[in-house]
Formats: sequence, structure tokens, C-alpha cells
Amino acid sequence: MAILKHITSKNADYGEAQRYLNFQHDESTGKPILDENGKMILRDEYCMDGINCDPFTFDVECNELNAHYHKNQNYDEIKSHHYIISFDPKDRDEKGLTGERAQQLGLEYAEKNFPGHQALVCTHTDGHNGSGNIHIHIVINSLRKFDVERQDFMERPCDSRAGNKHHLTKKYLVHLKQSVMNMCHRENLYQVDLLTPAKRKITEKEYWANRRGQKKLDERNSHIIADGITPRKTKFQTEKDYLRISIEDAARSACNLQEFQKILSTKFKITLKISRGRFSYLHPERNKPITGRSLGTLYENEYLLNLFEKNVLIKESNKNDSENREDTQKPITSAERNSGFKDADPIAIIFIKSDLRLILDLQQSIKTQQSQAYAQKVKLSNLKEMAKTISYVQEHGYNTKEKIDQTLIEAKEQTSIARKALKSTENRLREINEQIHYTGQYLANKSVYFEFCKSKNKGKFRQEHSAEIKLYETAAKFLKDKSSDGKLPSMKYLKEEKGKLLAQKKRQQEKYQYCRDFQKELHTVCSNVDTILGNPHPKQPKQQKKQDIS
Repeated sequence: MAILKHITSKNADYGEAQRYLNFQHDESTGKPILDENGKMILRDEYCMDGINCDPFTFDVECNELNAHYHKNQNYDEIKSHHYIISFDPKDRDEKGLTGERAQQLGLEYAEKNFPGHQALVCTHTDGHNGSGNIHIHIVINSLRKFDVERQDFMERPCDSRAGNKHHLTKKYLVHLKQSVMNMCHRENLYQVDLLTPAKRKITEKEYWANRRGQKKLDERNSHIIADGITPRKTKFQTEKDYLRISIEDAARSACNLQEFQKILSTKFKITLKISRGRFSYLHPERNKPITGRSLGTLYENEYLLNLFEKNVLIKESNKNDSENREDTQKPITSAERNSGFKDADPIAIIFIKSDLRLILDLQQSIKTQQSQAYAQKVKLSNLKEMAKTISYVQEHGYNTKEKIDQTLIEAKEQTSIARKALKSTENRLREINEQIHYTGQYLANKSVYFEFCKSKNKGKFRQEHSAEIKLYETAAKFLKDKSSDGKLPSMKYLKEEKGKLLAQKKRQQEKYQYCRDFQKELHTVCSNVDTILGNPHPKQPKQQKKQDIS
């Protein structure tokens, strides 16, 4: 499978590209490999030709052309473009591809797609990292030398004239990839679709970061193994790779977006962010999220939402006992829900979040008034939401509007209580963390303070150890102020207390999220019921008669 890679260079020394193509370079550092005499070593096998220039005077001719048109004189201008076409290693063994044939294909490709440019075309047969794959390097001067006939991939009239610079657009890049694919299909070489986004997108930067990280890890592990210790980690993992593995693990079992988000947060400490329907993921050691598109199509919203639906179907198909399935899917009646809210832990109650949405008021929507087609679409959507709302009310046993309103009031009270309990635990946890901090500070400087108490010249000792003594005195004062009986708490007790509070905080967070989601769902139901009944305001008078909506 041939792939195409593009690199821009602002280096004014065009001879650097010539030296890279002719001499051996270290793949990780990019520096030339020198022999024992300090001279560069020629590559074992390569073919090089020039287009619109002599390959050995490419640098001189490029500089002359730049000077003639007064272009590429500033340091921040792109001086050259470097394209690399890498063939599949199997093309050499199974398809009979040779370096000479690849060089001919490279010349044909460069003349067709970069007409009028000075270009170096060089084929290497050694492959990247010893893989043995044949690859073509095409280095062009960013400035066009000759006028050429305008082609379809040239978007601007100046793109065909001499003295203008190479302009790579998205349309042009698509054309270049399509040309590679057509060339490989014509030559009966292995090829994949370069225009389809990759399922797992690994950039050049990530690839080299992984190579460097693995090298450092292997060096560190060699010292550990020499000491007779088995290293705990033997494979380096980039931040993007950690996200990919974690997302795949979470998506394998999740049946909806909320469950997927919870697994990522609790198990992998990854925060899922959704903006305009696009997924991005915040690594636990980063401040800026990474988009799903940069990871690959397997980590974008469209693929994951379809996977969640498949997971639901798989789980339902694996349930052989129809009675158990009916028990787990049986909705809770209004009385059960109300009594459970008051007496039981909400987390223990079965609550499946519905996909109910608010019914849109056509009179208040400017867009529906401007577009009749959009208004018709909203009307159909409103009908579906009305049907869902009526079904929800019947399934949960809400026979009157008053019952729904009363349940919503109780849900708001429980949400408020859960939020206050969570805030109280968080405040207590903050105090425990402060005590742990100052207890550690107290113990760390305790020996210095005791020496200060025993010293004969306390003024001199304080002057030499003023920072340690001040830290000790600050910690001792804080801990004594916090202690009710004057005794300082032990570090063991504080850490045990912190563990209990963390577990309690987790339970309270789950409870609060449950109450909040249930409240939001009931609020949507109440608003939709008001719209169905024709009530303009959600809040109804207290003495309103009961209305049967079942």
C-alpha cells in the first residue's frame, strides 16, 4: 500500500536536501552518519534525477531562480516542498517492484503533478527502519520556473505561471493522493484508499514521540534489569495511544453516552467533552483536550453512538429468560418512585434515563416562522415527543397533573439535599487535606525545632534555620487551633479519615447525579404535559381541578 507524505521546509540551504538524499542519516535525530574520519557515508543504493535542473547543481539553480524573481528571500517563507511516496514492502517481493522502476514512476508522477518546477526525484531501496520498502523522495523548489498549461487541480490562474509559488490546497492534496492510487492500481501494486479517513490516525509527530519514548524506556529498564529487578513497564505509551486504548475499552461495554462518559471518568480519569456534536477527550495529565478526529474515525461520535446501539442489541439478545428480562425492564410506578425517594438510596432504585425532549413552541421560534419547511419538520418532531410523553406518563402511573408536579417538587428537594450533603463532605475533605499537609510539615521540621530548643545560642541557630523553624511553628499553630482537645492527630488517622471521605464523596456524587437527572427528566415531562393540555404557564394554581391525562 503506497502512502503519500508532505513536508514543508523554510531552510534556505537547498544543498541540505541533496545531502539527505545522497548520504546516510540517523532516522531518529536526522543528523548525517559519519565514518571514522568524520566524513559522511554514501547510501548503499539510490537513484536520483533532476527535472528542469541538474541534480548536482539543484541548490545553485534554485537560488538563482529565487534571486531572479526576488522570492524566497525572507526566513519565514517556505523554500521547498518534500513529497515522499512509500510503497508496500510486499511490492518488492510479490509484485517485482525494483528501484529503477520506482524511479521511473517517481519521474512520471513529478512531471505530471508539479509541472514547471525544479525538482529532485530520488528513490531509496533501503526502506524506513530497515523495513526494506522502496520509497521515492520528490523535492521541489516552491517557486515555479516555467509557464505551463493550466490543469484542473490548479485553483488559481497564477498557479500555472512562472515566478509564482507552489500552493497546496485541500483539493490539490486530494488530487495528489488520487494520482498515487491510480498509479499503483495501474502497476498492479498493493494500495489502500488514501482518501478515506484512517480508523486509527497516527501522525508523524506521534510516531517519532513513541520511538523516542520507547528508546528511553529501554535504556532505563536495562539499568534496572542489571540490578536484578524486573521492570514494571516495558512498553512506552503516548498520550494519544492511552486515549485510544481507554476509549476502546469503555465503548466495548457501554450502551449509552452517559455510561460511556462515566466509565472513562471513573476507570481511566478521562473527561469527555462534547462541542457541536463533536467528541474530544481530556487526558488526565493534559490541560487541553484532544479531538476524536485526530485519534481516528473509531473515536468520533458517529461511530461510537452506532456502537452503543449495537451493544444494546447484543445484551438484549443474550437474555434468554423472558421473565428476568421483563423484571429488569419493568417501569417503576409513581407510588414506588415517591416512596423510594423518601426512604431508600436513589442509587438503589432502577432509573433508566429516557430520551425525552422539550416540545418546541412554534410561536416563539423565529426560524419556524421564517421557514415553512423547517416548521413542518418541527411539527412532526413535536408529535413524536407528545407520543413519547403520553407513553411515559402512562407507564409510570401519573394519572393526574398534580401527581407529576408533586413528584417534581420532591425531586427538587432531594436534589437540593444531595447537593448540600456533597458540599459538606467536600468541605470536610478539604479540611482533612489541610491537616495532612500541615502534619507532614510539622513532622518534617520537628527534629530541627528540637535541636533549636536544646541549642545554647538560639539566636544564631534560628538565623541559620529560620525557614525550617518558621514552617514548624506555623504547622504547630494550625494543628493546635484545629484540635479540640489540644492533641495533634496522627498521620495514620488522617489518611484513614480521608479514605472514608473519598468513598463517601463518590457515593454522594452518584446520588446527586441521579437526583439531578431525574429532576431534569420530570421537568421535561411537566413542560410537555402543559403544552399538550394547552396551559401557557408551567406553574398552575393550587386549587386547580385534577385533569385526567391518561
